[in-house]
Amino acid sequence: MHVTIYDVAREAKVSIATVSRVLNSPQQVNEGTHQHVLATIDRLGFVPKAEATARARRRNQRIGVLAPFFTYPSFVQRLRGVASMLDGSPYELVVYNADTPTHCRNYLENLPIAHRLDGLVIMSLCINDQVAGRLIQHELPTVLIETAHPAFSGVEIDNEAGGRLAATFLLERGHRQIGFVGGDSEISGYTLHTSELRLAGFRRALLAEGIALPDALVRITPNSPEAAASQTRVLLGLAEAPTAIFVASDTLALGVIKALREQGRQIPGDVAVLGFDDLDVAEHVGLTTISQSLDESGQVAVELLLTRIAEPTRPVQHVRLPLRIQMRETV
Repeated sequence: MHVTIYDVAREAKVSIATVSRVLNSPQQVNEGTHQHVLATIDRLGFVPKAEATARARRRNQRIGVLAPFFTYPSFVQRLRGVASMLDGSPYELVVYNADTPTHCRNYLENLPIAHRLDGLVIMSLCINDQVAGRLIQHELPTVLIETAHPAFSGVEIDNEAGGRLAATFLLERGHRQIGFVGGDSEISGYTLHTSELRLAGFRRALLAEGIALPDALVRITPNSPEAAASQTRVLLGLAEAPTAIFVASDTLALGVIKALREQGRQIPGDVAVLGFDDLDVAEHVGLTTISQSLDESGQVAVELLLTRIAEPTRPVQHVRLPLRIQMRETV
């Protein structure tokens, strides 16, 4: 028997208007009521009428992408990969920007229920078993990028391996006094701390060669070039300043390069700089960096998603993209 919004309201002992707000304007509903209504929706298996009709007709023709801070260059390049794969297809691309914990929670709770999508790509957001269960229950094919969950196909990189690769690369070039500049844009409880993972792999590889990484050489900063430039000045003021700096993202590396140039330091003659990401801008400034194939990650995610839409019972696939050094002029 088809479950209606009236059934949900009656079972949850709330008004129909409250159920509607939970589905369409969750920020207007207090937390306790929000969770209670969602639990009732999940228990009854309620699907909004418009969504049920669209599913029955299979005419949604919309692929959603949920990403934190989607205007950041790394996310833009991933989106470019997604868009390139959908170009010429019948699917419309819809992007949802999540830049606060509330935004993340609302999208993850409501996209499976209230939005008419054929599939969803989730970029760099961690999902728990409850969220995974809702996506599965409401039959929304989902693929993850950068994070992982056993229930969903995804595209991943090994961030710790990236840190080890950075250490090995710089050690092979004779550097022993190496600094680290890193920092992530965080949404508490949802975003992966990639900078910490890269630092852990970097530190472990140095220790394997008998080289400790003093705390003074590790600078954690907000995710902006200006903040990275400020922390680079701190590194340059040390009695034993680094001869190389590994930077956890190309965005931060731009700030590192700026600070070095302001102080008249030659790159790489005085200080070498190694980034991470391989953004478009890295080529323009000659930044040597670790490429994580951002465009390709978006392309592969769409390929996995379209396959999942066509074959819902296909086994889950986890694709790990290789990391490589992109040689330019800063090392």
